[in-house]
Amino acid sequence: MAYHHSPSFFLLLVITLSLTSSYAIQAEARHLLEVTMPKLPKPELSHLPEIPTLPKHEFPEIPKPEIPTLPKPEFPKLPKPEVPTLPKPVLPEISKLELPIFPKPELPKLPKLEMPAIPKPELPTLPKPEIPQVPHKP
Repeated sequence: MAYHHSPSFFLLLVITLSLTSSYAIQAEARHLLEVTMPKLPKPELSHLPEIPTLPKHEFPEIPKPEIPTLPKPEFPKLPKPEVPTLPKPVLPEISKLELPIFPKPELPKLPKLEMPAIPKPELPTLPKPEIPQVPHKP
């Protein structure tokens, strides 16, 4: 779907944007002119005293506690359940169903349609155009 705006709408949009941007630039420039930074003296760094090195503290060694080992519990062995066997049922034999043989239906023969011969189009022979020779400068 295309948007159809009149050219005056775009002209108004461009003018509005240009006026607001120039106003903002002028306001920022005026703000920069009004602000003056005071000159501060550079601080002089005095010599810092050296920090004394402290001796490394050593922690006393704590013996590792021994964990007592517990005996593994033994579970009683359960007997495997036996599945009862059922006698196989005897199924009666079912004779195969014989389907009647149906003759194949014959379709009536249709006469062969003859296509009329279409003459091939011939390209017209055009006479060869004569190209005039370009005169050469001596």
